[in-house]
Amino acid sequence: MTFGKRVNFEPVREVAFGGIGAAYAALGGPTIDYPRIFSIYNTTNTDVYISLNATTNHMRIPAGSSIVRDLTTNKVRDDGFFIPRGTTFYQKRAGGAPASGNVWIEVIYADGGT
Repeated sequence: MTFGKRVNFEPVREVAFGGIGAAYAALGGPTIDYPRIFSIYNTTNTDVYISLNATTNHMRIPAGSSIVRDLTTNKVRDDGFFIPRGTTFYQKRAGGAPASGNVWIEVIYADGGT
């Protein structure tokens, strides 16, 4: 029995302040694998909403802040919570139009082990 894991990082998904509107827009492409850890950064001067279905506000990220979600701490590859493979993250502003900054997401998934 092996418990080794290879950490894989997906490409960063990023949008500049001018691309953050009042309606949901995709924050990059769909996930490659099952995200185990993701971080969302908001360096704009306005709060942003993040959605996993482009209709519901799932997370609000305050201006100038970030969040980290570790969904599967100490779990094996096929155990724990997962966001489905192929999920697209969406973003929109929660207040007025931002004047500077970016919003981006970093996604980590696991490969190997049991």
